[in-house]
Amino acid sequence: QLQASGGGLVQAGGSLRLSCAAPGLTGSSYTMGWFRQAPGKEREFVAALSRNGGSTYYADSVKGRFAISRDNAKNTVYLQMNSLKPEDTAVYYCASGRAILSTIRQSRAYGYWGQGTQVTVSS
Repeated sequence: QLQASGGGLVQAGGSLRLSCAAPGLTGSSYTMGWFRQAPGKEREFVAALSRNGGSTYYADSVKGRFAISRDNAKNTVYLQMNSLKPEDTAVYYCASGRAILSTIRQSRAYGYWGQGTQVTVSS
């Protein structure tokens, strides 16, 4: 079970750090990802971290502003979000799975999902 937290209301230009606690699901056997879903829109890929933690992947819309990282000792994955924009408003979900490079941006490649945390960016 993944447990996401850290969402909230922030002004445009501000920062938030999301956390995803996932005992047993954040180790080197799993790819970790963050996805988001805005009202009326489909769930979209935000960021991913490869199984060994050596590679990161980002959606073009967040590249340079967001950073995904993992603390294996704490079984936690983070999403640092800087320079937030109103269009970043969404429910953010963490996910874990056996995704490979060709599927790492696809939600269907992840078998475990958190409950989501709301991020609202005001203009």
